[in-house]
Parts: sequence; C-alpha cells; structure tokens
Amino acid sequence: MKKILLFTIPVLLAFCQCKTNPEKGIVMTVNGPVAAETMGSWLTHEHILVDFIGADSISSDRWRKPEVFEKAFPYLQQIKDLGCQTFVECTPAFLGRDPLLLKSLSDSTGLNIITNTGLYGARDNKFIPGYAYNETAGELARRWIAEWEEGIDCTGIKPGFIKIGVDNGNLSEMHKKLITAAAITHLQTGLVIASHTGPAIPAFEQIEILKQEGVSPEAFIWVHAQSEKDLENHLNAAKLGAWISLDGLGENNLQDYLSMINNLKDNNLLNRILLSHDAGWYDPGKENGGEYRGYATLFEKLVPLLRSENYSEKEINQLLVINPAQAFTIKIRKANQK
Repeated sequence: MKKILLFTIPVLLAFCQCKTNPEKGIVMTVNGPVAAETMGSWLTHEHILVDFIGADSISSDRWRKPEVFEKAFPYLQQIKDLGCQTFVECTPAFLGRDPLLLKSLSDSTGLNIITNTGLYGARDNKFIPGYAYNETAGELARRWIAEWEEGIDCTGIKPGFIKIGVDNGNLSEMHKKLITAAAITHLQTGLVIASHTGPAIPAFEQIEILKQEGVSPEAFIWVHAQSEKDLENHLNAAKLGAWISLDGLGENNLQDYLSMINNLKDNNLLNRILLSHDAGWYDPGKENGGEYRGYATLFEKLVPLLRSENYSEKEINQLLVINPAQAFTIKIRKANQK
C-alpha cells in the first residue's frame, strides 16, 4: 500500500501544476483535472445512460454511442445555455457507465462532466458483479484505486468520485463491504464518496463505518436525502459534516425542496447542501431509449423561487457553485481532522 500512497495525490498535483492551482483544489473530469474554483454552477447528481439489465448481462453492445449522444445532447446544451458549467454523471459500473460517451458529450457541449468508480449495491445487489462476493473490501478498493491511477477500462479517463449504493434499512454485509472499500479508496485517492442511500438508518450506519475507518463524514454525500422525511436527521448528518444531497428535484416538488433548504439554512447549514434532479436518461432496454427527462428545473424554477423567498445571490452561489466545488475537490478527509 505504500506504493499507492506515493503515486496518487502527489503525482496528480505535480501533473496539474501547469494547468491549475492545486493549492486551491482540483476536480477530476473526463477531460482531466480542472481547478475547483473555475467549475461554475453544478448539477451534482444526474444520468445520461442507465441500463437496468443487471451485472450478469450488461454489455456496451447493448447501446450505440451515436444514438445516446443524439438523444442526450440537446438536454445538455440546454443547461449549458442556462449557465450550468459542471455535470456529475452518476451512472456506476455495471449500470451503463461509459466514459468515452461522456467525453464526447463534454467535448461537444463544453460542459465539465465527471464520472465515477465504485459499485452499486442497491436493488438487492442486482448490479454487483460476481467477483465482489468473494473479494474483501481491500481487494475491491484496489480495483477502484487502479481506475483512479490508470484510468477506466483502458480509456485513460479517470473517475472524479466514488459511487456506491445501498438498500433501505440496516446495511447488509455486502453493503458494509462497499462502504468500507469506499473508505479505503478515499484515504488513498481523496475522492469523495457519493452513496445512493435514501432514509436515515443506512446513512448514519455508513457514516459510522467511515469514522471507524478513519474517514471524516465530510467525505460522504448522502444521496437521495430527500427520501428522509424527518428533517432533524438532515440537520444531524450535516452537523457531523456530511453533504445532504437533495437530488430528486422536479416541477411538482419545488415547495418540498424549499422547505428542506430552509430547514438547513435556518440552522446555519446552507453550506452542506447539494442540489440536483437525478434526471435523464437513455435506457437501452426501452424503445429509442425511452423517455428522457431534462435537467433545467433547478435553473428555470428553483432559482427564481429562492430569489422570491429573499435568498441572496451570495446564498444561491453557495448552493450552486461553492458547495459542489468543495464537495468534489480531491482531498483526503480524515476523521477528527479539518
């Protein structure tokens, strides 16, 4: 493991010195490292392609990149025109992760697009490959660290965060393994951990495992936190340092999102919120990729609503620019350390 420590963060920072200011933080995109302070407005949890067939049947032969590109492009161009600059694509391995597709869309739209490493255990492990049942958390972590060091699937494209997923309720042994592997990977790479979670019970169980592994809750994004209806739990997790990802935004739930944002703001925790739609996407299992839901509601509906509720431009900038840049900045976050 000493070799890994020597050739992760330091080498990356040396590589980036001519392009960025690493002292202020970098984010890894499908086109390489970018200075965090230049990333503009973000969408932190979206999808372009998702294939639900399962880990035992998934293959990139199930979709044609030109068709997916053609379907996704206008939606990405729309948000670029609305001022979005950075787009986090959260589809994990064995669910349709396609780094080369994302790079082509990034090149064509000018958006910063970020992909991930990790494994998704939600939906009763349907998307977990066979090897993960036999490997230890450390062995899984080595796979994810290798993607960070060498790139994904021989593409040279590196992940910008760790994506895992767990089911509702108490964590299974597999899901404990996933969050432990994510902790090990974080401590070697500085990549933030975004975990499909939902309710509070698995969220706090994951936070506890991270702490036991020496990782600060500041490295944890509680994905789909809007599914937890007891807003006191949002406060408790945010006070620990976790990121509260409210990422199912749509035109029919704007007031709910305003209430959740207000709750955190009123408790001086506006700086722990991430916002997105969990929208998209091209589904190879459906005719013509199925229905594609766009990503514009945050910019067209939520931001005007926040302004009407007397949110300042500084506060909106905190939500859309500062918070996500801080969350996705490559930085090892150890427990009990700032």
